[in-house]
Amino acid sequence: MILLFSILLVLSSAMMIVLVLMHKGRGGGLSDMFGGGISSSLGGSSVAERNLDRITVGIAAIWVVSIFALGLLLKVSN
Repeated sequence: MILLFSILLVLSSAMMIVLVLMHKGRGGGLSDMFGGGISSSLGGSSVAERNLDRITVGIAAIWVVSIFALGLLLKVSN
């Protein structure tokens, strides 16, 4: 069971990195420093951006649950 949640944690961590990097820069941060602020916003987020937000939140929830589950399993096993 610990191995299952460890694999789930590694996979969800990698997916979180990829999904966060896929998001469009909102300005005022590191994205502006490297030229991300040059592109203009069209006044709202597209359907693809909203779906990307939903997927990111879902993977983040899986990530948090796997951390709590691993913590509880490791505490019980010791």
